[in-house]
Amino acid sequence: MAQLLRVQNFTVSRDGFGAGEHQSLERPFGHVDPGGMFTWAGATASWPNRTDPGGSRGLDDYFTRDFTHNIGAEIMGRNKFSPQRGPWQDHEWQGWWGDEPPFHTPVFVMTHHPRPSFTLSDTTFHFVDDEPAKVLDRAREAAQGKDVRLGGGATVIREFLDADLVDTLHVAVYPSLEVGSGSRLWESPDELLDRFHLDVVPSPSGVTHHVFWRK
Repeated sequence: MAQLLRVQNFTVSRDGFGAGEHQSLERPFGHVDPGGMFTWAGATASWPNRTDPGGSRGLDDYFTRDFTHNIGAEIMGRNKFSPQRGPWQDHEWQGWWGDEPPFHTPVFVMTHHPRPSFTLSDTTFHFVDDEPAKVLDRAREAAQGKDVRLGGGATVIREFLDADLVDTLHVAVYPSLEVGSGSRLWESPDELLDRFHLDVVPSPSGVTHHVFWRK
């Protein structure tokens, strides 16, 4: 069975942005408040950071559960790991994810400034400066037969789309938010229809799930 490269639960605004401008330590999504964008997932029973019982079931919960299903490694851009730019000034900084990152797999961080790998709990971060196809080869080897999740941000997803390496995408569109500038996945999901089938499924939570799979 083929190892897939999957974009899973990536959320964008109505105008296609996954994050705004002016990212900082205090504002990982730049000028965008991430609270609203990710309410659909945070309200589900399967949200991994849930500390109280309850939460919604149904469509949104199905996608939240699927986030980790058969995933053996993740690829992410540097901006998903850290707001730092240029050469690493502080190797003590180990990302936004705390002592127990939610990935539970090897993670390959794409950066032009590699640094030594390190492990937090059951997640090992590797820092790689290479083209998408070669990074994917490394991630697939580390995944040991399972799928690889392409975690974002939008710029990295576009790189892999442009290299024709993505097999499936699930993108949740938050329709009541327009960002206007920042890291953009698309101007319209129709841009991907030359290579992908698309199902569009509205959710009672207000987001619209876009599910793409390769033709």
